[in-house]
Amino acid sequence: MSAAAAPPGGPLPGDAPAEHDAYEATLAWMLGLEARRGMDFKLERVAAALAAVGDPQRAYRTIHVAGTNGKGSVAAMAEAILRAAGLRTGLYTSPHLVDFRERIRVAGAWVPRAAVVADVARVRASVDVAATGLTFFELATIIAFLHFARERVAVAVVEVGLGGRLDATNVIDGDVAVITSIGFDHEAFLGNTLAAIAGEKAGILRAGRPAIIGALAPEAMAAVEASARRVGAPLLRLGREIRVESGADGMDFHGPRRTLAGLRPGLHGEHQHDNAALAIAAVDELQGGLVDARAVRAGIGGVRWPGRLETVGVEPPVVLDAAHNPDGMRVLARELAGLVGGRPVHLVFGVLGDKRWEEMVDAIAPRVARVSVVRVPVPRTAEPDVVARRFARYCPADVVEDPREAVSRAVAEASSGAAAVVVAGSVFLIGAVRELFAGTAGAEPARSADASRPVG
Repeated sequence: MSAAAAPPGGPLPGDAPAEHDAYEATLAWMLGLEARRGMDFKLERVAAALAAVGDPQRAYRTIHVAGTNGKGSVAAMAEAILRAAGLRTGLYTSPHLVDFRERIRVAGAWVPRAAVVADVARVRASVDVAATGLTFFELATIIAFLHFARERVAVAVVEVGLGGRLDATNVIDGDVAVITSIGFDHEAFLGNTLAAIAGEKAGILRAGRPAIIGALAPEAMAAVEASARRVGAPLLRLGREIRVESGADGMDFHGPRRTLAGLRPGLHGEHQHDNAALAIAAVDELQGGLVDARAVRAGIGGVRWPGRLETVGVEPPVVLDAAHNPDGMRVLARELAGLVGGRPVHLVFGVLGDKRWEEMVDAIAPRVARVSVVRVPVPRTAEPDVVARRFARYCPADVVEDPREAVSRAVAEASSGAAAVVVAGSVFLIGAVRELFAGTAGAEPARSADASRPVG
């Protein structure tokens, strides 16, 4: 393990100090909105603010992606396929790991700092932010749509932040909707049953627009199907209209428009085969099945999504995974053997207190040799002592308050004991420690003049 050469929040090569300072001041002001207002769902004020700046979200087609788990991976793969096919693409995801600019990308490149500053200033000049009550996420969504319009993207792939029906992104009139999965998360906002959560996520469905649906529990699928009937949205469901066959040579995709054999997703884990199928189906519906098979293979095979079963160290093996709910933790537990072989696992774990963290512990603890529980660097963190007591039912557990210190210790001990280190439990935890590993922190994709050149 070696530290990154420069802190990810510092000036980039070529950044003027004044530009960097303006960006940091703008971001601090935006974060102040979150501190004051928290989560407050009202689509009307987002729509009104967008109208005040010219409704930029109407300038391009969109794929809208919701789901409890897998939505970021599906969004990344769909964007990668479209970009490999020669389309100029936008990608909006959340949260970020290290740098806010990760959330907003055009042709694979992060939004420039100067663009963030300019677009926030434009919104503030057009809208009384204090009076309207815009939140941090709503403002981030607006500046993403402004950036995409200015950059003349052909298609934007937009990930839902939370839920769907009242999420700020739901002001778009999505050409294709995707619901990747339904599980228990954010129950305080979405409901305490799978049917209720599914109903909220199905709020992104549109009349006459295709909806791509992942493998859901019967209760959740029934709720999505009922919503689709009310709206008039045609469904393509994984396991029915869309099928996946996994094998030693990768995966075969069978969709309504075509079959593709021998695909190899670049993201680790068999669950990514399902995610890849959803991404392919979404692109096929958007483009009428016209995307060249070479672009599909290149997009699926070349995509990288940091912090998702990501190996950042080899000796010892170090894996970072942003699993932050019970379903995600069960996937991590299932994939551990393929990631680290037979090595004993030292888990560094931190979690937010409003998650179903007891279920998360019960899912992963039987697969690890020991755990260090840390304090996630956000106010909603669960108390490490309490979480450690739950782990102690299964394996030795200690508390190391600082995440970076815990990871450094675990890596040093694993180096001498033929063990592996896994860090999981929260996106915020992964963001806090990822910069410890060379070549990961602040790794902005290189800007390329032919970033949108067709494959072949």
